[in-house]
Amino acid sequence: MQFREEYARHRAKEGRALRGEQLRSLPYIFEGALARQWAVRARSFETFVHRVLKPLSAAGPIDLLDLGAGNGWLCYRVAALGHRAIALDIRDDDVDGLGAATDFLIHAPAQFQLVKASFDVLPFGDKRFDLVLFNASLHYATDLRRVLAEASRVTRSGGCVAILDSPFYRCDSDGEEMSAEKRAQGRSRFGKPVDVLLGQNFVEYMTAQRLAAAQPALSWVRHRVAYPLWYELRPLRAWVKGARKPSRFDVWSARVP
Repeated sequence: MQFREEYARHRAKEGRALRGEQLRSLPYIFEGALARQWAVRARSFETFVHRVLKPLSAAGPIDLLDLGAGNGWLCYRVAALGHRAIALDIRDDDVDGLGAATDFLIHAPAQFQLVKASFDVLPFGDKRFDLVLFNASLHYATDLRRVLAEASRVTRSGGCVAILDSPFYRCDSDGEEMSAEKRAQGRSRFGKPVDVLLGQNFVEYMTAQRLAAAQPALSWVRHRVAYPLWYELRPLRAWVKGARKPSRFDVWSARVP
């Protein structure tokens, strides 16, 4: 509870409490402090739609579960394409938790559903969805094996589990360097709540090896995202400066047997 409250306050300070037309425009935000970040997420979303959603839904509308849905922007977009969507998150605050999704639903309450729950234990029966995705959320898992097992359980045979906007590294040492840097900068970045915000034992990053070990039954495919040029040049800039290697946020997907 304390983590969720402090996290919501931190997100509000970052300027993530969007409303009205700006909220409905997500992920296409072109102004403000977070515009560059959303430019990257917009590319991820487009890759997800073209490489995962459209092929899976070629025969007609599908049932989609968005894990870590936040304010529900992705469900809003998917529902507009004619699919049935459920936005699930452990947070229901009105910053960018499920409480903010009411702004989407006020004029169309049946557009998609909201469920407050943890993705550690999903409140759904087996084989309920065609597509289950982690929307900038899988790195917040504390037990990767359990979380992926739950996602697989509620996905129909032949359906798909997908990952969007979680940081991926080539190897654990690169990811651990990122984690160490974040902790070293924690006080200046998060202020007094640093111990609460950084003390949750999240996995924090992904590697292909971690995914394979956590759920061997799934064969993951990486869909490389064509980022804006300034973002693609990050590894070069890091090399010139002698900084740590940056992550990538490509889309990953796996069919459920």
